[in-house]
Amino acid sequence: MKKIATLLLLALAFTACQKEFLEKKPIVGVTEENFYRTEADAIAAVNAAYATMQFELSPAGHFRWFWGDIMSDDAIKGGSGDNDVNALLQLETFKGPTNTDLLESEWGANFEGIYRANVVLEKVPAIEMDRKLKARILGEAKFIRAWNFYNLVVMFGGVPLVDHVLAPSEYNMPRASADDIWNLIEKDLTEASADLWRRSEYPAADLGRITKGAAQALLAKTYLWRKKWAEAKTITAEIIASNEYQLTQNYADIFTLDGENNVESVFEIQYMNASGGNWGKNNANEGTFTNVFQRARGQFAGFGFNIPTQDFVDEFFKEGFEDPRLKSTVFRVGEPMGDRGIFTLAATGDMPHIYYPKKYFSNKSEDAPFGDPNPNGGSNDRVIRYADVLLMHAEAAFQTGDEPAARASLNQVRARVGIPSIGASGADLLNAIYRERRIELGLEAHRFFDLVRTGRAAQVLGGLGFRAGTHELFPIPQSQILATGGALTQNPGY
Repeated sequence: MKKIATLLLLALAFTACQKEFLEKKPIVGVTEENFYRTEADAIAAVNAAYATMQFELSPAGHFRWFWGDIMSDDAIKGGSGDNDVNALLQLETFKGPTNTDLLESEWGANFEGIYRANVVLEKVPAIEMDRKLKARILGEAKFIRAWNFYNLVVMFGGVPLVDHVLAPSEYNMPRASADDIWNLIEKDLTEASADLWRRSEYPAADLGRITKGAAQALLAKTYLWRKKWAEAKTITAEIIASNEYQLTQNYADIFTLDGENNVESVFEIQYMNASGGNWGKNNANEGTFTNVFQRARGQFAGFGFNIPTQDFVDEFFKEGFEDPRLKSTVFRVGEPMGDRGIFTLAATGDMPHIYYPKKYFSNKSEDAPFGDPNPNGGSNDRVIRYADVLLMHAEAAFQTGDEPAARASLNQVRARVGIPSIGASGADLLNAIYRERRIELGLEAHRFFDLVRTGRAAQVLGGLGFRAGTHELFPIPQSQILATGGALTQNPGY
């Protein structure tokens, strides 16, 4: 914590992010004493908190798909070979070191987001401004704090409960319990849900800001982790009844550039391809590195990470036909990779992989119009989609004994892609819901956490080295334990 706290920025020096609605403007002649005075100051402060959600290399890579996909049975690391980000290979084979900068960067990015949200929550209430807008800004900050704590608790368990801007005497804060962290997440999201605007209430210039539905959806995920089935069913039913979201007609459209912030989008992290970002100032970038990291190597100008497994691809055939979503999820040999050419092994530089991820593929024509295209990918991170909400509702309905409602939400997702409805009940129905999550949300960073949350990780990942009682959580970064003089303690088994 000391290392993080000493690197925290004053809000007056924050840079903005997030496409049009977070336009960067230099702050000249500003001091902390004359900041946090106006409505514009409040917006700038919360925009700075938004910026932390874009962090992917700060300084090391810590993408959501590192943890959700590569750690699961859906993907392997890839890259140029075993020595390309070897620490990630060690993590995915459950031999991971505790001193890797990958985990340290994830830890630091989330606590930076928590700090910036805490600044908003402490400074903005005193500003004289429109009351509805102020409530919305505070709701956005509460969501951002909850989002960062959510990432921390599902990865590390109990962490320091930093619910205010720390004084220097508090830097060596010990871990709180996981339940304490979950309780704060629930409180923040419940309060945020009451004050945030519905998606339809935002003007077009604010498209992409956090909404009431986003807070409700993350709260639903929280309830599922805590097995609060009735609460999860109620909140997902409220999202469904709001009529703010619907499934896109064509599954293939979701991950296109035109598909960003579409009718199915509940929570997306915004990126743009024309921000001028670079490798040396990653905390200020507005473009994503995911595009270049996941594209094939060779003529496709990518790094070749997050390679789909055969087991994952086979899942799309287990009903006796090819699930149509496979074509929008995975590239196979012989298929065109957008406008970059036909996928052959020779075209990738003779890399051995016969599958590549498709959802975050970017065409050459979509490269940044200036500067290095690699740190300036334009694909938004689709964190929560309406299909996810429907499948959460299906799971919660099943767990509360409402199988008709569970089947209805499950089959609504299946109907979108024109495949037969499910009529199963009991354990078969629950397994069908789990399987649907794997296919529908494949390579969207859900799988590992779904396996852990539902208690199936040891069964599914045991052959890869997963040990029950240890690998449900990642190790606390050793650097943080040392920085706090041992106030932080390590997770069991590491």
